[in-house]
Amino acid sequence: MSSEKQNFKEDSFLDQTLRPERWDDYVGQQKIKENLKILLRAAKERNHPPEHLLFYGPAGLGKTTLAHLIAHETGSQMRATSGPAIEKVGDLASILTNMSANEILFIDEIHRLNRNIEEILYPAMESGKLDIIIGKGPSARTVELELPPFTLIAATTRVASLSSPLRSRFSGGVFRLDFYNDDEIKQILERSAKILGINASEKALREISKRSRYTPRTANYLLKRARDLAQIKRRDLDEDGVLETFSLLGVDELGLLPSDIKLLETIIHKFSGGPVGLNTLSAALSEEEATIEEVHEPYLIQLGFLERTPRGRVATERAHNHLGIKMPENLQNKLI
Repeated sequence: MSSEKQNFKEDSFLDQTLRPERWDDYVGQQKIKENLKILLRAAKERNHPPEHLLFYGPAGLGKTTLAHLIAHETGSQMRATSGPAIEKVGDLASILTNMSANEILFIDEIHRLNRNIEEILYPAMESGKLDIIIGKGPSARTVELELPPFTLIAATTRVASLSSPLRSRFSGGVFRLDFYNDDEIKQILERSAKILGINASEKALREISKRSRYTPRTANYLLKRARDLAQIKRRDLDEDGVLETFSLLGVDELGLLPSDIKLLETIIHKFSGGPVGLNTLSAALSEEEATIEEVHEPYLIQLGFLERTPRGRVATERAHNHLGIKMPENLQNKLI
């Protein structure tokens, strides 16, 4: 096995290890947790599986973790798949018909589910039935299959891409996950450091928290990379080691990556600060539109570095100041 594949496998294993298995270990998203606890307790008292749930928000905020927690709390088995992995109606039918009673089906990136396949979900979610069309043309017939009671939990970064009929069938609720604050991220880092056996100083964890983009997944990634450097240098994880790690990774004091800086500089230098359309920006960066929208923009907008206007993306005065570039007066007028 190549070292790259081995590192990926190790990181995947560590991500599962760091995933909370109890509500008390899940930091943040307090309102969502309170609602879910009530929903799960009520379903248990009725001796019925929880109603279908949809979680949405930027990547890395804990949508998959919530699904695992619900499965753990209800003592249910969970089958995990994703929208792109379900290519044919038969793929979904195979999953649903092979499920046991009270199992949980988790579909990540459900916004990428094919519309024809999506329609198969409607009766399955509403009445626990699966309508299969056998044959073609005049001889085609519909066979109705009874499904065992199950809970569908779905996650998406683009809730607006879901059709209204599908969204309306998540009777348990549609929940938006918010970015975390520095104190919450620090709590997550303290727990992760303890699990990984890392002796980290408080200042080191604070520095990681400041650059975590308000996202647990990013915080844990930075912690693991800082741990690697500390391990090689045979020392505890201190502030200097963390700062050296960030320098090697190209992460600045706000957690911006070289690709984020490039995006802002492209808007500022090539398009005079904006506005510039997403399609044009994608071509200029040789980057997919979805990557710009789902990976870069949420954090840049959160920082106030980027604005989405009807005419396109605009780099704000804060972005100019952070990069040490004077903002033209005509662009300031556009943002007023």
